[in-house]
Amino acid sequence: MITILDDNFSQLNDFLHEKSFSKIFILVDENTHEYCLPMLLGNMETDLGFEILEVEAGEEMKNIQTANQLWEILTEMQADRKALVINLGGGVITDMGGFVASTYKRGIQFINIPTTLLSMCDASIGGKTGIDLMHYKNMVGTFAFPEQIFVYPKFLETLPFKELRSGFAEMLKHGLIADDKHWEQLIQIHKLDIEAVVPHIQTSMDIKQEVVEKDFHEKNIRKTLNFGHTIGHAVESLCLNQGNPILHGEAVAMGMISEAHLAFLEGLISEEQAQSVIENIQRYYPYMDISDFTDENITALLLNDKKNTDRKINFSLISGIGSCTYDHQCSQKNILESLRFYRNLNNA
Repeated sequence: MITILDDNFSQLNDFLHEKSFSKIFILVDENTHEYCLPMLLGNMETDLGFEILEVEAGEEMKNIQTANQLWEILTEMQADRKALVINLGGGVITDMGGFVASTYKRGIQFINIPTTLLSMCDASIGGKTGIDLMHYKNMVGTFAFPEQIFVYPKFLETLPFKELRSGFAEMLKHGLIADDKHWEQLIQIHKLDIEAVVPHIQTSMDIKQEVVEKDFHEKNIRKTLNFGHTIGHAVESLCLNQGNPILHGEAVAMGMISEAHLAFLEGLISEEQAQSVIENIQRYYPYMDISDFTDENITALLLNDKKNTDRKINFSLISGIGSCTYDHQCSQKNILESLRFYRNLNNA
């Protein structure tokens, strides 16, 4: 299901030749249109007609209005159920493109070609599609597997450093929740760059894929992938609503720091373990100023998290390096203390 592409994209071309698609629609944003699409088109060998669908870049475009525009374009171009959507981009493109494809005519086939580290290691894998509703992250979506995921690591060369760092947060998360050796290898990276990260991508992809295969519809163990995301998503949503969007990985890093401290407060890990996790994450991620957001602002979003039941906040928290619990309900006192702890890091 996940294939590492060679420089000729021969595996992708074999896939296109073997299938009987009627037409191809390639979804890009303005960045992947400029930097990645020429590479794809220069190597794609097919007699099928294709159309380029371009949207503006950014999380703020991942909404029902954009999805509706894409549905209308597919309709106007007479896309049928045998059409193929190729999502060429980062997490926004693979999330939204998968959602549009999985709902258009009750579902047409799509593949993901991730172009960012975050989408290679996380967003493109697992069959979760979605769009944001108002400023709530991924509130509307489907579970729908892509036909294939094709990964071309050289696309990372088109990324600014902040995007590379954003994706690295998900890799760190995979180590923390499932593989202590992966975590140890990642924190040995002293200079965060493509050369240092690429050798570890396959392991991160395998961790995500293995968890998903055990629990596709997120009834149990898949929830562990949400470590750092409960608080992280709340802050990301608040920044989006403020008109000051942040990268997903930046929010996850902030969330993992807060939730590592929360895991300590809840008695799941020792203070020494929490401190080690926090200090290592801090090596890669600068402090994020959340002083604009009150406890009430953040708690209101936590109460609307998708993982909750009966208005109770369900956290996924590490119980050691390489292990994670899920559906853990924390005391309100400890949740607020974890937010206070993060705010005070700026004064440490």
